[in-house]
Amino acid sequence: MHIDLITVVGLIGGVFYLASHSMRRMVPLRLLALCSNVLFIIYAVFHLNFDWAKLAVLPEFLLNVILLPVNAKRLVEILRLTKQIAAVTQRSPVSEWLLPHMHLHKHPAGHVLFREGDKADEIHYVASGTLRLDGVGDTIGPDNLIGEIGLFSPEKKRTLTVICETDCELYTMTDEQIYQLYYQNPKLGFYFMKLIVERLLRDVQRHKGPVKVA
Repeated sequence: MHIDLITVVGLIGGVFYLASHSMRRMVPLRLLALCSNVLFIIYAVFHLNFDWAKLAVLPEFLLNVILLPVNAKRLVEILRLTKQIAAVTQRSPVSEWLLPHMHLHKHPAGHVLFREGDKADEIHYVASGTLRLDGVGDTIGPDNLIGEIGLFSPEKKRTLTVICETDCELYTMTDEQIYQLYYQNPKLGFYFMKLIVERLLRDVQRHKGPVKVA
C-alpha cells in the first residue's frame, strides 16, 4: 500500500489530536490541539487539490479552521496568565484587583475591628494607621490586607482579635465580592494562597523558631 506525504501529514494530525486528549496540563494540550488543527487543514487542502468549493463544505476542514484561532487564543491566554501569576507582587493585586471594589471605613484608635470567634465575612485593606493583633504582640501597618485567613478557613471564624492601635482608614470587601472576583480573575486565588502561606509560616516561626520548608 502506497502512503504519500499528505496522508502521513493527516495521520500525524490524528496522532496529535488523540494525544491532546490525554494531556492534563493545559499548555501541552493546547499546543497539540493547535498542531493537529494545522496538519488537518494542510491535509484537507492538498487532499482535495485546492478545490475551495469542496473545502467550503467539508466538515473536517471547517471544524479545524474554526478551532485553530480558538486554540491559539486560549494558548496565548494561558501563557499570559502563567506569566502574570509568576509576577504577582504584594501590592499590585490590591491596587489593581481589589481597591476598585472596596469601600472606605474610618475607625478611631481603640476600635475593635473584630474579635476572635466572630464570623469572618470581610477582608480589610489598611490604607493608613496601625492595627494591633491582640495577644500576639504584632501589628499590621498600611498597604497590608487583614482578615483573609478567617475568610478561607473551614469554620469561617476569626482566629484573632484585632484592634485599631491608631486612627485607621480601612477599605473593606465582603466574602461574596471576593468569590465573584476570583471567578473573573483566577490570579486572585494564587495571590491569597501565597499571602496565607506566608502569614502561617510567620506564625510558626514566632512560636517555634526558624523552620525549614521543603
